[in-house]
Amino acid sequence: METPDETERSSSPNARAQSRAMTFAAQELRLISALVVLLAIGLFLALPFVLSIGAVVFLPLVTAIILTILLSPLADRLASWGVPNFLASFMALVVFFAILSVALTAVLRPAISLYDRVPAMIARVGEHFSQLRGSLEWVTRLNEQVGALMGSEEGREVVLAGPSFLQELAFATPTVLLEVLLTFMLAFFMIEARIRLRHRLLLQRAAVDSSLKAARVMREVQDRVAAYILTVGVINVGVGVIVGLGAWALGMEAPVMWGGLAALLNFLPYIGPLMMTALVALFGLGTAEAPLLGLIPAAAYLGLHTVESNIITPAVLGARFTMNPVVILLALSYFSWIWGVTGALLSVPILLALTALVDHLGRPNLVGFLFGEPLFATNVLDLSEPD
Repeated sequence: METPDETERSSSPNARAQSRAMTFAAQELRLISALVVLLAIGLFLALPFVLSIGAVVFLPLVTAIILTILLSPLADRLASWGVPNFLASFMALVVFFAILSVALTAVLRPAISLYDRVPAMIARVGEHFSQLRGSLEWVTRLNEQVGALMGSEEGREVVLAGPSFLQELAFATPTVLLEVLLTFMLAFFMIEARIRLRHRLLLQRAAVDSSLKAARVMREVQDRVAAYILTVGVINVGVGVIVGLGAWALGMEAPVMWGGLAALLNFLPYIGPLMMTALVALFGLGTAEAPLLGLIPAAAYLGLHTVESNIITPAVLGARFTMNPVVILLALSYFSWIWGVTGALLSVPILLALTALVDHLGRPNLVGFLFGEPLFATNVLDLSEPD
């Protein structure tokens, strides 16, 4: 019969071996996690160059995926009413295209007529600011004296004539039409194949758990993106109606254009309202007799946007769509850098889809990983419980 001391000595080597195995496994897991983080950083830095160079292919593909997520519920509803799947997919795209065409027509037609008056408005704004030079004349004299001391000489300014707006539009039209056509064709075939895709993701899995997880991920991504775009679209239409009525009440030209422009720009977080405020201020100062009167439309829109963004939109969307403003601005700048205005419009839906995927697949603990914590909250290998 073994004494307690002999039992402790015999189990001690096993405990030390098990402790060394656990330590080695933890180091191996941390090394693999570090490699995953480095690969993710490299992909994040290299992806903009790949996507921007291949924008003709990747931009229609990503836009078609977002349209598929948005329009699949409408196609499902039409199919539930007995409409064939092929026709339901086509009708969903037709409805979206009709809404988009009406919105762009309401904005672009008056905007083109007002575009020729922009130089006159800028000159009028300069006249308003020239009235303030009397009180700031000492700044001009100081600048002249500094220039004389520095020995600056007046030079001749050379202005190179560039292509006009209509010429640039004519050059860009074929490429835009090709990308739009490719986008709608991809979206149609993706919407039409949505049922087969669901069956493949759900039924062709080896385990039931993976099928359920795939179903939850698909449902969460579609619900988040579609609900966000539809809800924000309704809010933006309300903003456009109020702006249009306000423009009509203030006597501004083309109130429908201002309402539609406010609704469209409101899809761009933070940047769109700033652009709208600048445009309204330019138009007001360029057409009003006094600077203070010209700033009234911009101040009214800024007040409306403050109420909408801080009270109405958070109350309607709720905590489910609440995201860090820093993350939104990073996504906005990231995709704007890659695809311009279209990338800015797609930034929030892409961010919502990625957030839904990360929530189901596991959110990495990047800050804690720098201080020795695991990269994911639940590791595949649980080191706290020995075999």
